[in-house]
Amino acid sequence: MSRNVVATAGHVDHGKSTLIHALTGMEPDRWEEERRRGLTIDLGFAWTTLPSGRSVAFVDVPGHHRFLANTLAGLGPAPVVCFVVAADEGWQAQSSDHRDAVAALGIQHGLLVVTRADRAPDRAAEVLTQARAELAGTALRDAPGVVVSATGGTGLNELRSALDAVLARVPAPQTSARLRLWVDRSFTIDGAGTVVTGTLSAGTLAVGDDLQLLGGSRVRKVSIRGLQSCGEPFPTLGPVARVALNLRGVPREAVRRGDALVTPDAWPCTRSLDVRRASGGPFTEAPTQLVVHVGTAASPARLRPFDDDHARLTLDRRLPLILGDRLVLRDPGSVRVLGGAQVLDAEPPALRRRGDSARRTATLAGLRAEGDVSLEVARRGAVQETHLRRLGLRRDEVPAEVRVIDGWWVYAPTFEAWQQRLQAAVVELHERDPLAEGLSRGAARDLLALPDETLLDAVARGAGLEQRGGHIRAPGTHTNIGVAEAAVVELETRLRTEPFRAPEAYELQALHLGTRELAAAERAGRVLRLRDGVVLLPNAPALAMRALAAIEQPFTTSQARQALNTTRRVAIPLLEHLDARGWTRRLDAGHREVAR
Repeated sequence: MSRNVVATAGHVDHGKSTLIHALTGMEPDRWEEERRRGLTIDLGFAWTTLPSGRSVAFVDVPGHHRFLANTLAGLGPAPVVCFVVAADEGWQAQSSDHRDAVAALGIQHGLLVVTRADRAPDRAAEVLTQARAELAGTALRDAPGVVVSATGGTGLNELRSALDAVLARVPAPQTSARLRLWVDRSFTIDGAGTVVTGTLSAGTLAVGDDLQLLGGSRVRKVSIRGLQSCGEPFPTLGPVARVALNLRGVPREAVRRGDALVTPDAWPCTRSLDVRRASGGPFTEAPTQLVVHVGTAASPARLRPFDDDHARLTLDRRLPLILGDRLVLRDPGSVRVLGGAQVLDAEPPALRRRGDSARRTATLAGLRAEGDVSLEVARRGAVQETHLRRLGLRRDEVPAEVRVIDGWWVYAPTFEAWQQRLQAAVVELHERDPLAEGLSRGAARDLLALPDETLLDAVARGAGLEQRGGHIRAPGTHTNIGVAEAAVVELETRLRTEPFRAPEAYELQALHLGTRELAAAERAGRVLRLRDGVVLLPNAPALAMRALAAIEQPFTTSQARQALNTTRRVAIPLLEHLDARGWTRRLDAGHREVAR
């Protein structure tokens, strides 16, 4: 069965609730005070099935200006609006407020209903024309119009048919999209626990799903214990639908209107937004302090205009917002809607330096409404593909100026600059200190300010550098041991004559061969360093094996020492080195043999 959600809009006491009751047979006003006063105060809900078989749920919103925040909470998540104007009163003040809200939210689908035709039958056509003129600046300017009398039943069948036709033209929602369900009610049911309701506009819910509840400064993990829509239980539900979720893992008092249930780790949660004016007056004439409405949430915010059409909003609370989201801006000092804005960047850069604001203004003016992946990657230098998706920026094709490296999208000029800086740093270090092992990976990452160490390997490879032992260096530099060359030559000469007579510490000191010089010589393949300061030539293990293979097997350490004509200080580290390479095998505490 096809499911749909429609919100009402219109001036107070123009018959929105009465119309819904006539269409569904259900009373949308939930509170005794609402029924006693005949005034909708909070959101109401009802549902029915249209002649085509479509299931449609209605969200009835208050018309009185005092309850505009509740009105916006109902309109915010709705994809379709039923705009109501009474024939006997015509267009009124709150009609304009609701029109401005519809325009701000960018609602694209709906119909216009002139109610109470029985009270002013001669005015119905005139009011319909007037309402069309007032809606000329919105997407409802060409919406079908129907004249009805909810009490007499006149026009209701035409209304149902018109609504069916409107819903048939609404694009199919994305069933596989990440989930963001704005909560509009929360309550408890005995034996069931916490229940929340909202309008599911995209994604799919299923019993047992794990979600994140974003509310205030806290993120909670919750799971779906039960699922309903229009009073019936379901194992799964897709969009667009009114849904009620029985949640496990959260107390009733921890959930409120304006919180959001989202796919875990799939949404950015932000307080700072760069936006473009979508409706209403210029940002430069708006108050600095205002209220931002999105979904069912309302947050105080500070406005920093860049120009008439672009601004930065800083919210009092973090919300799961992305590129393209529509916001309603309201003056907290009155109840009027100032206009609408569209999110251009849900994670904008800080503005710290002189001229940053002017540069940001120029950037925002050039941005397309759907965003620009290339500009975002260029601004950041590198960004993970998954984060681009979270921000709403991911596209299937990779721009020509972007390189993809292990899930990171890297701006090509930035990558080239990293290569050049790393090359220069490695060369400078070698010129300054020829014995240095190379630039450490940590120093290289800090130098380039890389967002992740996995990018360093690609940068080093691209720069034609090599890595060894956690250091980065230019190929061939490891063969240069600088001023230690003469000392190493002398050491090599001595060891060629007596290969197992490792120099004592004082002898190395006399040659000015310290730890750094010996390490450089070892990297150059000139010496072999064993534990306890034993230094031999690299061919010493092979020479030792020839001598050990010629003696009776197994052999003791003392026998090995004698065969090699060396000391215990040298024999033990050398034998351990041979053991480690698998060339000799230790049999017990005192015996070894040559491995066959």
